[in-house]
Amino acid sequence: MNLRTEIDDNILTIFINREEKMNALNIQTLQDIKGAVEDAHANDDVHGIIITGSGSKAFAAGADISEFANFGEDEATNMSADGHEVMNTIEEGTKPVIAAVNGFALGGGCELAMACHLRLASPNAKFGQPEVNLGVPPGYGGTQRLVQLIGKGRAMHMLITGDAIDAQKAEQYGLVNEVVEQEQLLGRAKEILKKVAKKSPSAVHKVFKCINDYYCPNVNGMQREIYEFGSAFETNDFKVGTTAFLNKEKPNFRN
Repeated sequence: MNLRTEIDDNILTIFINREEKMNALNIQTLQDIKGAVEDAHANDDVHGIIITGSGSKAFAAGADISEFANFGEDEATNMSADGHEVMNTIEEGTKPVIAAVNGFALGGGCELAMACHLRLASPNAKFGQPEVNLGVPPGYGGTQRLVQLIGKGRAMHMLITGDAIDAQKAEQYGLVNEVVEQEQLLGRAKEILKKVAKKSPSAVHKVFKCINDYYCPNVNGMQREIYEFGSAFETNDFKVGTTAFLNKEKPNFRN
């Protein structure tokens, strides 16, 4: 099985289960991740998602190169488009997804981590986009999301040299939200997701949409915010939140 999953405290943890391959992302594994995330979005009992790698050495050490070494242009184009769809499913979903990066996150693994809403990393984590060593650019959104997260200059350096950075530098650059000891990594991710689960689910989703639209060239993010703010006033979450505030109570959005 490419994945192992477990649900605990309304949190789905997805383990990439290819430890003998350093959790390399072959085509089927990516599709399995997409299916697991889609199922979680449809499951009211799941409030948040963690994606991590099995073992202690790798989150996902790139794509499975042997699988596409003999591809032609059409096959490669389709592979890239399918990979983008997987990443967009994570980024544009309704529920928060945290990447718990427990080792190497290279190539497609780095792209998978960047598609998640937050990234936690163990001290032994390494991030990189080494695709230029194979004669190709990144294919799953790496050129776009890396620039968004760490800026053009730093992203350009990583992308054209193929150099990897450690967890501490990734945190300094803004690629990682926190560096956490490996044995505490999943616990910290769950702690964050439990905090988010107490907030308005509809408002959290609206935040996702507004932030994502900031990076869409043909979309006015300010107008998106105006729309999402106004439409929130018609939600039950708005009634729950404002009533609780006025009554000096804590809101319960999940009744």
